[in-house]
Amino acid sequence: MPDPTPETIDASEHEDENGQRLDRWLWFTRLVKTRTLAAKFVESGKVRVNSVRITKPARTVRAGDVITATLHRRLRVVKVLSAGERRGPASEAQTLYEDLTPEPVRDEKRTPHPAPAAIREPGAGRPTKRERRKLDRLRS
Repeated sequence: MPDPTPETIDASEHEDENGQRLDRWLWFTRLVKTRTLAAKFVESGKVRVNSVRITKPARTVRAGDVITATLHRRLRVVKVLSAGERRGPASEAQTLYEDLTPEPVRDEKRTPHPAPAAIREPGAGRPTKRERRKLDRLRS
């Protein structure tokens, strides 16, 4: 058998019967949009598996592993329940993991409560299109 070259290496060679490549698993679970983005995300060092920083997308994850990642400025903590068969619908993807993400802590100084919607009295503020037409007729 010839030595495997990068062109002949299949993703399944990095997987065993109980695990799956980290980048494929992130993609199957729809935590990232594409597999290429998943690989770049892992290589950037923003992913931890069982509290160990991972930089290799080919790292095998198995059921019971806890993955910690910072996605879109938000900390995500998920526990792997199983390896995926395919990248299916979101409902199927959610069965692959258990979300352990803690609730975000709201800091009153940094993130104040959103301002209530502006209440305006009729006739106050910017005129409506109908009111502008009436004004134009009066002026001309």
